[in-house]
Amino acid sequence: MRSVFLAAAALLPAPAWADGLIDNVTGVTLDKDGRVQRFTGLLVSADGKVTRLLQGRDKRPEKLDWRADMKGRVMVPGFVDAHGHVMGLGLNALTLDLSDTRSLAEAQAKIAAYARTNPERAWIVGRGWNQERWALGRFPTAAELDQAVPDRPVWLQRADGHASWANTAAMRAAGVTAKSVSPPGGRIEMAGGQPSGVFVDAAEALVEKSVPKPSAKDMNAAFLKAQELLLSSGITATADMGTDMDAWQTYRRLGDLNGLRVRIMSYGAGLDDTIRIGGTGPTPWLYGDKLKLVGVKLYGDGALGSRGAWLKAPYHDAPNERGLGFMSDTLIRNLMVRASMDGYQIAVHAIGDRANEQVLGAIEELVDTYKGDRRWRIEHAQVVDPVDLRRLGRNGIIASMQPVHQTSDRTMAEARLGPNRLQGAYAWRSVLAAGGRLAFGSDYPVEKPDPFAGWAAAFTRQDEAGQPFGGWQAQERVTREEAWRGFTTDAAYAGFAEDKFGRLAPGMAADFIIVDRDPTLASPTELRATQVLQTWVGGQKVWERR
Repeated sequence: MRSVFLAAAALLPAPAWADGLIDNVTGVTLDKDGRVQRFTGLLVSADGKVTRLLQGRDKRPEKLDWRADMKGRVMVPGFVDAHGHVMGLGLNALTLDLSDTRSLAEAQAKIAAYARTNPERAWIVGRGWNQERWALGRFPTAAELDQAVPDRPVWLQRADGHASWANTAAMRAAGVTAKSVSPPGGRIEMAGGQPSGVFVDAAEALVEKSVPKPSAKDMNAAFLKAQELLLSSGITATADMGTDMDAWQTYRRLGDLNGLRVRIMSYGAGLDDTIRIGGTGPTPWLYGDKLKLVGVKLYGDGALGSRGAWLKAPYHDAPNERGLGFMSDTLIRNLMVRASMDGYQIAVHAIGDRANEQVLGAIEELVDTYKGDRRWRIEHAQVVDPVDLRRLGRNGIIASMQPVHQTSDRTMAEARLGPNRLQGAYAWRSVLAAGGRLAFGSDYPVEKPDPFAGWAAAFTRQDEAGQPFGGWQAQERVTREEAWRGFTTDAAYAGFAEDKFGRLAPGMAADFIIVDRDPTLASPTELRATQVLQTWVGGQKVWERR
């Protein structure tokens, strides 16, 4: 079906909406305590906020400036993605996408075809390959990439963004040789004494510095594409994890042109960019609550797929590897102190159990000095030593996790960790049992920005094929309502925005979606198949399926 992206694409001034009624809906939301609440109409104020939820017996106002009849269709709050990469999603959509390739040969053919149809591009850039999905049993090599494109530099990020694949021309352009040294927190994959073509985590910068940067025009186009993808998926607000100055300037340009529709909770890409953007601390909400720098994103380690996640014990399938710790204990504390002094919220990427232990220890040292409502965030928290799980319930820590990672990574996680170290893997129920708080997201573009797939995965621990039977590590399932809360009210809470959006209630933003079924009653398979029909932000329709 064709979709229509409203308002933002044309960048025209938005109309000044007056008081209105959205009526004849099958409305479902969560209240502040996470209980399901139903309604049949929604009154919206002139400034785009909910005035009142109406029941069938409630009399409708006689004088209205506008009224929309939804003909009984289902209305739910817009989803809040607690962890995504806005510009990564948009740039990925405008470059070579390998996420659908199922073998090395298929990827080589797609790369070669893309190069042929884009002869003007000095570099071939893209993302999405995954050697695990290809059942390759190893990383791909520069020589294999040369077979597809021998005459131009090629630079392709792995699906998780924690490793990249270069051909010989790209390494030559970047000056990478056998004498190049792996930087701290990174690894140059070697073969026969030569760089093999894959660069893990911090080593990616050795080639990345030579890749042409997108122009401001490219960045604008990428943002608009990302925004359309998010709105069409039912996401009305998102955390942007790792906003650099170029991305922030893009958001400001589009905001100045009245082109922001999705709400962005921004976390700066490291301390330097955060301070450059925020100056003395978090920004206020800008452009009618569409953009705010909330905090800083730090990286504690890499990812499981590239064996960059920092583990306490060696990898089960690579006994000489424990992953990559990006910061010493002293450095992470210094960075967190500096950010805390200016009131920035701190979000630390930690996937391996050693990285999670490090972040937890740093938080526990800082809490006596930096008091108040800090909402320390740990991003991913994928593998936590069971002895550390209870620490996630202390000090107001938020575990910002992505349910779809569990379903897409489970066989890889079993290989990386072995059968005896899975107890603390993707342990959502254990986090809640310890008194912790979950915020759910997708980590797009690593995964698709599909909240319905994430919602279904969270309470079933099964993939779209219903595997494995009964759910993987089923004791870690959450309830349907807890999962929904993770993608709405708690994801907003994780960005200090719970008083602005995430549910439908008086005083909250009128951010909602119209869908083709009631997600609270649908089977997991039906839930995954849910289609978004309309997306509204601040009482304005911004996307519609045609």
